[in-house]
Amino acid sequence: MSAMSLSSSASRVLVHFRTSYFTEWGQHVAVCGEGPLFGNWDVKKAHWLSCRHVGEELLWEGLVPIPAVKDFTYRLAVVNEDFEVLKWASERHTVVLPDGLEEGAIVDVDEVWTDEGHPSLVLARSAFARVVWRNRCTAAGGRVLRQAPLLNEVVVRFQVNDGELKEGETLCILGGTAQLGNWQLGEVLAMTALSPSTWEAEVRLPLSSLPCTYKYGIRRGDGSLELEAGENRMVALPANDGARAPALVARFDGCFRRQQRWRGAGVAVPVFSLRSAQSVGSGEFLDLIPLVDLCAATGFSLIQVLPVSDTSVRGAEPHWRDSYPYSSLCVFALHPLYLRLQALADELPADIAAEIEEAQRALDLEEGVDFEATMKTKLRIARAVFDRCGAADLESESFRRFCSDAWEWLQPYAVFIWLRRVFGTGEHWRWGALSQPTREVLDRLSSPSQEWHRSLQFTYWLQWHLHRQLLQASQHAASRHVSLKGDLPIGVDKCSVDTWMDPKLFRMNVSTGAPPDYFDPNGQNWGFPTYNWEEMGKDGYLWWRRRLAHMAQYFHAYRIDHILGFFRIWEIPGDCTSGILGRFRPSIPLSRHELESHGIWDFDRLCEPWITDEVLREVFGPELASEVAARYLQEQANGRYRFRQQYASEAALTAIPPRRCLMADMAPEDVEAVRRGLLSLRQNVVLLRDPEDPNAFYPRFALSTTSSFKALEPHWKEELARLHNDYYYHRQDALWRQQSHRTLPALMGATDMLVCGEDLGMIPACVHPVMAELGLIGLRIQRMPAEEGAKFGDPLAYPYMTVASPSSHDTTVTRGWWEADERRRQEFWTEVLGGEGRAPASCTPAVLEHILQQHMDSPSMLAIFPLQDLLPLSSRLPDVPAALQQVNEPSNPEHYWRYRLHVSLEQIQEDADLRHLLTDMLQAAQRFHGDAPRTG
Repeated sequence: MSAMSLSSSASRVLVHFRTSYFTEWGQHVAVCGEGPLFGNWDVKKAHWLSCRHVGEELLWEGLVPIPAVKDFTYRLAVVNEDFEVLKWASERHTVVLPDGLEEGAIVDVDEVWTDEGHPSLVLARSAFARVVWRNRCTAAGGRVLRQAPLLNEVVVRFQVNDGELKEGETLCILGGTAQLGNWQLGEVLAMTALSPSTWEAEVRLPLSSLPCTYKYGIRRGDGSLELEAGENRMVALPANDGARAPALVARFDGCFRRQQRWRGAGVAVPVFSLRSAQSVGSGEFLDLIPLVDLCAATGFSLIQVLPVSDTSVRGAEPHWRDSYPYSSLCVFALHPLYLRLQALADELPADIAAEIEEAQRALDLEEGVDFEATMKTKLRIARAVFDRCGAADLESESFRRFCSDAWEWLQPYAVFIWLRRVFGTGEHWRWGALSQPTREVLDRLSSPSQEWHRSLQFTYWLQWHLHRQLLQASQHAASRHVSLKGDLPIGVDKCSVDTWMDPKLFRMNVSTGAPPDYFDPNGQNWGFPTYNWEEMGKDGYLWWRRRLAHMAQYFHAYRIDHILGFFRIWEIPGDCTSGILGRFRPSIPLSRHELESHGIWDFDRLCEPWITDEVLREVFGPELASEVAARYLQEQANGRYRFRQQYASEAALTAIPPRRCLMADMAPEDVEAVRRGLLSLRQNVVLLRDPEDPNAFYPRFALSTTSSFKALEPHWKEELARLHNDYYYHRQDALWRQQSHRTLPALMGATDMLVCGEDLGMIPACVHPVMAELGLIGLRIQRMPAEEGAKFGDPLAYPYMTVASPSSHDTTVTRGWWEADERRRQEFWTEVLGGEGRAPASCTPAVLEHILQQHMDSPSMLAIFPLQDLLPLSSRLPDVPAALQQVNEPSNPEHYWRYRLHVSLEQIQEDADLRHLLTDMLQAAQRFHGDAPRTG
């Protein structure tokens, strides 16, 4: 049925829209919809509502005359005076008009404004609706008997959402009229399921019975009834006594108000860290299957993993630095590290099977993952299997279908790998004519007639097997009601297939990173190009939508690695190695005019490193100061120094060979001290000049800590400190909110996956409100409280829309954190755990259990625990020092990601005491969602 198809009558009706919503100054609520009557979804042609205060609410309403169409579809939006949509209501609604409406009939449309981030709508995403819910209600497709208005009666249509109903449960209405049961529990009005989460009922009510209060309820198969929480709802006639009564009241009541919301728990573990009886050198996709079974038996609902895309960016030969899982060679390709060799053929040749067993024995002697040896072993054996057993696979329907579905990324990925071997580098901008590929070029290079075609086929075949293995694990997880949560890295490597194929989507001359924070006082430089969001937006963020649709084949939820990057990114010049000289993009800079209006004018002084004899003596001491000046600096006429051209960047200083640093007989630690001193001089600036606009400037992060700032006159220091704080904490909020509303909805709308955001660090004021509006689940780490000034987070005070975790892959494990700092440990023991006396020096199982139970008891939707925080609860499993269980050290850009569990999944499965303890803890916290709860 067309949303604006005309009925046989030519009469007109008046549609009275009403909703309550608190806007800010300059904002309006508008009704937008299909067809010319509602502006064809163009807010510039939408109907703007007017507002008035009614009690404690701000009521927006408006009267829209329309022809007596059969139905119309609309959606509410909050817009500003520039006609920009700041926020959409959660849903579009279709209103079907009763037959036979008179000329001038009134239709009231009352909508409870519901943000897209309402918890009930988040719980309808695939991680829950298609995986976690057991015995979920699947009723849908019902037809509601439409009523026609009679004399002195009004048709009232009720609609409400709830995605948590179980099989055998239905929604109903109970209220204060005979038609709604007169509040008698046995006389409810049944509702009809339009979809598994949307329910509707329609009834004629006498005008004399209004106003009428009511509530929605859940009726169970055993006849019991649970009414929703909160105050009674009300349907009423217009307040104006002389107004004509409506023929239809359509009530879109938002979401059923649950007494208690669903809460679950999960485990976090990098796939590479798993160890099993069949894995070779590292964890593998098929190791997720026994982990899923362990979680389902214990009561966990989710498994969270790190990124699993191919990171082999340093060339054809495996390199340990490619163990970094956040630097993608291709965001669509899976990493061969996770390949299960034994699953490459139904029956492997005996010599290959023996080689696999020998490799497994040798590699399992390693405490962690030997990335280079494992990759070489897997690629070598996989190629042997392909050469001897792969012919039949290449002709199979499954393989052909995979290649057809994946061809858009699979073809350039395979060609890139081959070209990288030919050119000896992944720096594709050095490939001459092939640095700007076209589909025609790719088709020629991948033609079966080419002598290297066999190499391309091996790449296709390898990705096919990885796809099948991860898909098998994902399907098994869904069958056991355990969601898989993936990880979405913020960046891609410069030497990647993605930047080769779509260079216009990336800013290749700069890098992504993070300003100084808890993890690193110098900031972080991840080396990724930043995104060209303006270019990405031209096709509706197609690259992102394709990327997420691909990810949704395997995962039911995902974590956005650096969600702040979708508000703003910390962009660092290409010649920097640290993150401290970056600036936010997008951002509103300080203009020359603005600075001059505050009496600040010597921009060369503020933008050039402040280097004087006094500064040199402070940094290097009196003995080395003159030698450093002679080798690396040039003295200026004003008595200050500047870097010689060849040493004028962080990259140049970092690249100085140790033997040329100063004196040949210097100890290595002294050489590095000189290098750090030189870098600190380069960073000793107050303002950063925009390379694209000489009249725009950015305050250097924490500028007041520099000696350059301290040498300024008091007035300049006062004004620059104020402008610094304004730049970083105030002036960008509206801009960043707009940016996030352009980017994040495109991501979230691409799939039905649950979306979580890593919102740690320096969080702008706009971030948490936007996350709440969109339904993005935040992260809370107890040792990194979100509340300003707090020493520790309070899990019992966490918001529902969060993940509660005691640690993460970017921190020390809980035991390591406890044992590292005596003063902090004592404060936590006394203030958080309520302990008396001296805190235990080691994190005993009892202490750890207390900390974990706090997180399980939190209101957070999900409590997710690194596996390393759970295993020490066991009295049977062997123990290892906490320092050996840390996955990543964010302050070390050269960190080797090689952590591997010291016990196998089989050993964990055999530890019944540990499983029972975890089940009891989950049951006590009402987070258990496993096979069968323990009864004692």
